[in-house]
Amino acid sequence: MKKLLAGTLLTALTLAGCGSGSGGSSEESSTLKIGASNVPHAEILEQAKPLLEEQGVTLEVETYQDYILPNQDLEGGEIDANYFQHIPYLEDQKKEFGYDFVSAGGIHIEPIGIYSKKHASLNELPDGATILMSNSVADHGRILSMLEAEGLIKLDESVEKTAAEVSDVVENTKNLEFDANYEAALLVQMYESDEGDAVLINSNYAIDAGLNPLEDSIALESSDSPYANIIAVRAEDEENENVAKLVEVLKSDEIKDFMLEEWGGAIVPAE
Repeated sequence: MKKLLAGTLLTALTLAGCGSGSGGSSEESSTLKIGASNVPHAEILEQAKPLLEEQGVTLEVETYQDYILPNQDLEGGEIDANYFQHIPYLEDQKKEFGYDFVSAGGIHIEPIGIYSKKHASLNELPDGATILMSNSVADHGRILSMLEAEGLIKLDESVEKTAAEVSDVVENTKNLEFDANYEAALLVQMYESDEGDAVLINSNYAIDAGLNPLEDSIALESSDSPYANIIAVRAEDEENENVAKLVEVLKSDEIKDFMLEEWGGAIVPAE
């Protein structure tokens, strides 16, 4: 009888051990941890959670306040993907740090806005006006292209728009002075402090600070901007099934409708 009980107990423990290992592996494979900026990325992901849960994937969202750590943590394996950057920024980061990352899909566009407490329109900008902008080189071409579209400057036609720098400005009728020495996250503070004549702010930072890009900016980047925010993953995870499910959900009509209703056009779903 003792031998029978011992054998039964040993069998039970063996099965329990196998079940625990199998369950742990299954749980790990169905959990996706993603790093994201607070607004709007994390909010969009929160809306995606129940839709992804229906497909058997648990989404864990880690929020970040800067543009450096999400890529560092992705490379280090602390997260499985991140959602905060556009392709030009990703390419710039890959060149600088050697990241082996790819885009799993573009999700939305955050138009950059021009804000000013001194002037109600771009036409009111005085000769020699100071324009404050991000020190992120990846954003310079985007900002300068926007200013060119508004008729304030003209860029050298031989230069790729996404790679344009201030030195590529060939016409500047208002003699604008460009000050690109600020972290993107600090530009809202510069605007609130009434520094410079105009400040270019990414919509995620503007919205996070309580600004409405559609109402508070004096000019807004066109909604057909090519700077879609993407889901970035390590190259080895490009075909990851859970990542594919996430991108599919984020491109669904439910999430697109949420973006448009929540931010009224300040956040635009990517095609």
